[in-house]
Parts: sequence; structure tokens; C-alpha cells
Amino acid sequence: MVDHATIAHGAEWTIKHGFVYPNEYIYWGMTIVMYPYMTGLVAGAFVLSSLYHVFGQKDLKDMAKFSLVFSLALLPVAMMPLILHLQQPLRGPEVLFTPHFTSAIAAFGIVYTTYSMIVLSEIWFVYRKYFVEQTIALKGKTGSGDAFMRTLYNILTLGAYDISEEAVAKDHKAVTILAAIGIPVACFLHGYAGFIFGSVKANALWMSPLMPVIFIMSAVVSGIALCMLTYIIIMEWKKFRAVLKKGMGDESVTVIAGVEMDVMKKASKYLLGFLIAAITLELLDIIFRGYTQMKSWDILREVMFKEDFTKIFILQYGLGNVLPFIMLMLPKLTIRRLFVALCLILFGVFMMRWNVVVGGQAFSLSFAGFMHYDLPMIPHSLETYREGLFGALTVAATPFIIFWIINKIIPSLKEI
Repeated sequence: MVDHATIAHGAEWTIKHGFVYPNEYIYWGMTIVMYPYMTGLVAGAFVLSSLYHVFGQKDLKDMAKFSLVFSLALLPVAMMPLILHLQQPLRGPEVLFTPHFTSAIAAFGIVYTTYSMIVLSEIWFVYRKYFVEQTIALKGKTGSGDAFMRTLYNILTLGAYDISEEAVAKDHKAVTILAAIGIPVACFLHGYAGFIFGSVKANALWMSPLMPVIFIMSAVVSGIALCMLTYIIIMEWKKFRAVLKKGMGDESVTVIAGVEMDVMKKASKYLLGFLIAAITLELLDIIFRGYTQMKSWDILREVMFKEDFTKIFILQYGLGNVLPFIMLMLPKLTIRRLFVALCLILFGVFMMRWNVVVGGQAFSLSFAGFMHYDLPMIPHSLETYREGLFGALTVAATPFIIFWIINKIIPSLKEI
């Protein structure tokens, strides 16, 4: 019987070909792939909310409120993959309590805390009037649940009970300022992840000054796509439930319209713009590497055009970029086509993260061998759970659970 505690980290899922040094493994697996993926979703969701608050796109008002709250739900999950990956998870929160700029990871504590304060403050200004109205509406109700919610809303008002037009106008102004400040902070929150990879001089695939910008663009794409996809699912589910109850004879139910196609078309135009920018930057990086043909180009060419050709050019660029781009560009966009395109875009961004993190470790430092990552599908130990499929699913499901809880208090899908 194998003692998994004595096996080197990465040995269980690393398959070696050719001449690979004995101490070389794919140390960064699924959890590190999920780390930049989840932080990217946070940044992208905030950018979508800012299209209304900063740039005045009134058609996106409802989706902006939803994406702002959804960004808050994604925020705690940004650190979750790192905590899962660490051999001692208690080391994870140290970046929040000891922030400094001597390393990119340490600077994350400052950026993460600043961004969290901006998001929480913006949500408070957006929903402050609602908190006051709920506090007033729940007065006199004696139920334990009502009493709890009244106390909670009373705390959330922070003692600011003025809901006059002048006070609400000041709230809107504060929201605009916070959203404007939050855009570069949100981009930096994710851009530093690309900076970490791009500054690794020992790795030929990662070392590129374009890496932080590529990460930011793809982050905005994935965040907008996830918000649109989740919004479609929730609104269509609400419509389906209303129609079902109506068909069962419940006349008190009002059938809702579901997703407004005009709003989706407008949001998809912004998504297309960021998608074009992301694809252009990634292709520019490959072209630049091929044109300069530095010493590492031979091994990079072997990885990109042979070992990982399917993952990069078929799955990432083909299915994840070109196909959804064509689907969004075709006239007469439908919800079904948009739904499929959004799923493919999210898959494409995930494959980009996969090809950067795992692909960057695929070649041996001997330049004479390759390593492949065999994703643990069924966990048989804590290690294979954290670095396997089930660990990734846990991380992916957590923000939706958090959003469901937050939405019980802050109605991101209701008109207020």
C-alpha cells in the first residue's frame, strides 16, 4: 500500500515523457488554475456594473445592480483556491494581515482589502434607501424572523435614515465616484495575477510583459459572460415558475417577461469588444514570440504546436474564442444561441488559464522532456480532492451559494 504522505507534491498527477529531471513535477494544478479564473470573474463582474454607474448605460441598470452584488459573492472565493492549495491553509490570510509591496502576492493583501471596501461601500450607497424602507416597513411586526430582519436592516443603515431626494442624489453621486475608482482597482486585482506569472524569468512561457494585460482583458470577458449567463438562468427560471403556477390555476401569480433581449444584445456588444481585445493581445504575444525567436522559442513551439496543440488552438481559440465570436456576430441573436456562446466563452477563458498555468510547467528545464497533468477525477485523499475535479467544483459552486444568501438580504433582482 502506497503511503501518499511520502509522495512528492505533484507526483500523483504528473506523467513524464522524455528526459525530465527526477525532482520536476507539475506542482501547480487545478487549484492554481482556478485562482486566476475566480479573481478574473470578480473584476469582470465589477466592470459590467460600472457600465451603468460610471458610463450611464441606463439599459443595463438592472444587470448592473445584479452584477455588483454578484461581484461581492465572488469576492470571498478569490482566495479560496490558494487556501486549498497551501499545505498549511492558515498561511493564506497572512497576506491580508501583513500587506506590503515587497512581493506581488504580499501586495494582494492591500489590493484585495481596498477593492472589498469599495464594493461594500458602493453596495451600501446603492441600497441604503432600501435598508431604511425595510426598517420602517418591519416595525410593529412581532414574528421572530421579522424582528431579526428589522434589526439587521437597522444595523445596515448605519444610522443614516435620511431618504429625501437630496440625500438619495448624494448616494448616487457617491456610487459613481466609487465605481470609477473601483474599475482600475478591480483590474489591478486581477492584473497582478498575470504579473506574478509574467515576472517569472525562469519560465519561458510565462515571461512576457503582455501577460498582465492579457489576464485583465480575459478577466473582463469571463466576468461579463458569467454575469450574463447567471442572469439569463435566474430570469428564465423565474419566468418558468410563474408560467407553471399560472397553469396550475394560481391566479395571484403575475407572469413575468423573463430576460429582455434588448438588454442582452447591448451587453453582448460590450462582451464582443472585450473579447476582440483579449484575442488580439493573445495572438500578438504568440506572433511576437515567433518573430523574435528567442532561445526558448524551440521548446515553446514544441509545446504550443505539438504537445498542447489541441488544448490551445482547438479548445481555447477554436471552441472558446472563434466559435462564440461568430455566434454573437450573426444577426437575429436568440437567448439559446447567446446561452451557448456564453458557456463557450467561459470555457475558453478557463482553457487560457489552464494553458498558462499547466502549459507553463509542461516542459522540463532540460528542454528534452515534457510533463502532462492527469487531473484527479475521483479523490482518494485530501491532496487529490484539493487538486482534482471535486476541489474545482467546490470552488465554482461556492459563489452561487454566497449569492443566494446575500440576495435574501439585498434584492439584486428586484426593482427598488
